[in-house]
Amino acid sequence: MSTVNETVSRVEAVLDAAVQTIDITKRFGELTAVDRINLTIDAEEIFGLLGPNGAGKTTLIRMLTTVLQPTEGTAKVAGQDIRRSPNKVRQKIGVVSQAMTLDVELSAWENMELYAKYYDVRNPLRRERITELLEVVGLLDRADFAVGSFSGGMKRRLELVRSLVHRPRVLFLDEPTTGLDPQARIAVWDYLRKIHKEEKITIAITTHYLDEAEALCDRVAIVDYGKLMALGTPAELKRKVMGGDVVEAEFTSLPDEAFGALKDSDFTIQIKRRDSSLTLLVKHGAEAVPKIVELVNAKGGKISSITLREPTLDDVFLHFTGRSIREDTGVTRKRFVSSWEGMRR
Repeated sequence: MSTVNETVSRVEAVLDAAVQTIDITKRFGELTAVDRINLTIDAEEIFGLLGPNGAGKTTLIRMLTTVLQPTEGTAKVAGQDIRRSPNKVRQKIGVVSQAMTLDVELSAWENMELYAKYYDVRNPLRRERITELLEVVGLLDRADFAVGSFSGGMKRRLELVRSLVHRPRVLFLDEPTTGLDPQARIAVWDYLRKIHKEEKITIAITTHYLDEAEALCDRVAIVDYGKLMALGTPAELKRKVMGGDVVEAEFTSLPDEAFGALKDSDFTIQIKRRDSSLTLLVKHGAEAVPKIVELVNAKGGKISSITLREPTLDDVFLHFTGRSIREDTGVTRKRFVSSWEGMRR
């Protein structure tokens, strides 16, 4: 009986899902930017797509928002198929792209009104809705000011509420805080939480910021090279690498023999080398630290600093992909350029 109940619950969850992808794939020539991704985003959750530049996050969002056609597979957004009913999908979503799309010569109110008219939101509801949303993000007193006079954070806040003027069911945000200073980023996070609570809306965010994913998202999908690598709450994902603790060490000298000995030791679960530093996932961190120091010294190496901490989402990314999300590798840049050139063609 429990198995039947679990199956029914899963079916109901899929039927109520805000977004469901089915083997969704996008190729640009020989480059597979999104590779048969299957995931479900629940209604009213904040869902994060986490990965480095070039991972396929933006391409996935562009398919879900009907800007790009999938090469294979499909998705349902707010109950509508992106292939069969793209116009219906667009009526039920809000989108904030990475690039700023406001008209800087118009006022904040005029930008909001232009968007509302596009979605056929009529007065007096239009006036009420614009007033309400500008008040939510603290911009009502600047409603008549030209957007060109706004700071980057103010512009981002305006873009957020502009995308909500027609009461969408799903809001897609592509790297919403890129280019903002730390104070503005935190302010945007606070407004997103407020909007999520008051609008009872599903929010899907792409980000390469680990702290952003952890601070905002109910669940996170780790994406790399167009593939879905892992999915779960931040706590669930971290538990998957919680078989140990994380040790970070800086070296003035690290011979290959010392690195090999650390890699083969019985306390090392995983090891990553970057220039003159190592990140190790180890068993029983407090016991492993003195062993690491002793082993490196015995092999002719020299440690300049060593720290012990609990796993983060960056460690989760390293665990599933073999590299840190903080790394800006030549491979990532090459994929990004290839993807862009493919879209231009």
